Amino acid sequence: MVLNTSAKRESGRKAQKSNIAAAVAVADVIRTTLGPRAMLKMILDPMGGIVMTNDGNAILREIDVSHPAAKSMIELSRTQDEEVGDGTTSVIILAGELLQQALPFLDRMHPREIVFAYVKALDVVLATFDNLAVKLDVNNRAEMLSLVRSTLGTKFVSRFGDLVANLALNAVGKVVTVNPDGTKLIDTKRFARVEKIPGGFIEDSVVMDGVMINKDVVHPKMARKIKNPRILLLDCPLEYKKGESQTNVEMTKEQDFDKMLKMEEEYIEKMCQQIIKFKPTVVCTEKGVSDLAQHYFVKAGISCLRRLRKMDNDRIARATGATIVNEPDEIKEEDIGTSCGLFDIRKIADDYFAYFVECKNPKACTILLRGASKDVLNEMERNLQDAMGCVRNILLDPRVLPGGGATELAVGFALRAKAKEISGAQQYPFKAVADALEIIPRTLIENCGANIIRQLTALRAKHAVGQHNWGIDGEKGEPVDMKDLKVWDSYAVKSQTIKTAIEAACMLLRIDDILSGMSKAKEAPKGGAPTADDDAEETFGDGRDG
Repeated sequence: MVLNTSAKRESGRKAQKSNIAAAVAVADVIRTTLGPRAMLKMILDPMGGIVMTNDGNAILREIDVSHPAAKSMIELSRTQDEEVGDGTTSVIILAGELLQQALPFLDRMHPREIVFAYVKALDVVLATFDNLAVKLDVNNRAEMLSLVRSTLGTKFVSRFGDLVANLALNAVGKVVTVNPDGTKLIDTKRFARVEKIPGGFIEDSVVMDGVMINKDVVHPKMARKIKNPRILLLDCPLEYKKGESQTNVEMTKEQDFDKMLKMEEEYIEKMCQQIIKFKPTVVCTEKGVSDLAQHYFVKAGISCLRRLRKMDNDRIARATGATIVNEPDEIKEEDIGTSCGLFDIRKIADDYFAYFVECKNPKACTILLRGASKDVLNEMERNLQDAMGCVRNILLDPRVLPGGGATELAVGFALRAKAKEISGAQQYPFKAVADALEIIPRTLIENCGANIIRQLTALRAKHAVGQHNWGIDGEKGEPVDMKDLKVWDSYAVKSQTIKTAIEAACMLLRIDDILSGMSKAKEAPKGGAPTADDDAEETFGDGRDG
């Protein structure tokens, strides 16, 4: 998908207005994907594939833009996704609206004045968030499910009930580790692996109490099912080690070749004996396993997996209590993993999968997703990642804010009250932040097809009398109490969204020149070195592709 917002060299007010136009164009692309009544986007990727989604980050990732300000906006969505895992659409819509609100002030005041007002407004916003925040009981599964349900209410998987919400809660619960100082560490990207296998029913999706990898044993005579296995993990090759550099061997006699083969065999036998003496029943290595080593393992009753990815090996180590060993002569008894209840090789469709399951207190897990097609599974995975991000945020910071645009309107009232205390021209852009925040409830009403003016006026009337929990019902487009509807947003996502949007708007407003170092480089004579002017312009160039 190509968004035509190309920029030529511009400066002053023209550059600022060009940046605002580009940012608003990006925001307009995904405005219809906000809320439960969101529309989908069909994106054609360069390889001819099709992506159908309403996930802001997934859409913007595929958009090809040439304007540097538009690229900066798209980067916001990726940053938001990496930081908190949700709010990728909201952050772009808010940033675009904040820039749109700043447009009338550019002809009347210096951009720095607008930036100062926006930064002041951010402090008031965060203070209001603290007043509105409600603490959630993370041990109450019903409350946690309600929160995840409201996160998934705008997604494709909402039609499957609480299936994905339960998957997210179970998966994040398995990968939580508590540090000695009491802080929690939750790394869902590394230790909660999603495995998508087309076929079966969506209801067959499950979070395993262990890990599953797409591997089969290396020899047909090796055991494929072992109860309470002793697991050894290696990251070294179980084959003859070649010379480190270019090693030349000169053979003068016929017997020399036999002698070299014997040396290799003795080396492999010695390596296998060092492993076998610890009596493991499953050996996994990130490198290769020679035929001779397989022979010794079959004789010793050991099943072996080879060429595992580093991340898969790390997950198995976390789930089974094993330690990854670098060399066979460094193995100790405590390196053997014994907390796995079952090692099993199962065939699903045309592939074989190795299961390390029934683990005691696994700190890593695999989420197996089943579904009708790859498109459905890909969208399920994107929604599941958002849900896991939501659970992770709540476990780290158990505060929530009312959803459906209620928080934005409450903050808007606080900003308008505070604006009366500000003297001078900064008062107007300060109030403009309150107007910009209304884009969230307004977009929710618009996407429902309801009357924007009527419903927004009714919602403002509720907030005017202090009912700050009232927001927009995303299904009907009408004002409703978010406590009754049980629609909540996590504090971490909401605060990160506002902070990122305001800071991005401030950064783009401070740009007064767009330079390109590409044109002069193209005009340079063939074989000629670039001039000092070319170097200077390239130094300050915007880094665009063309």
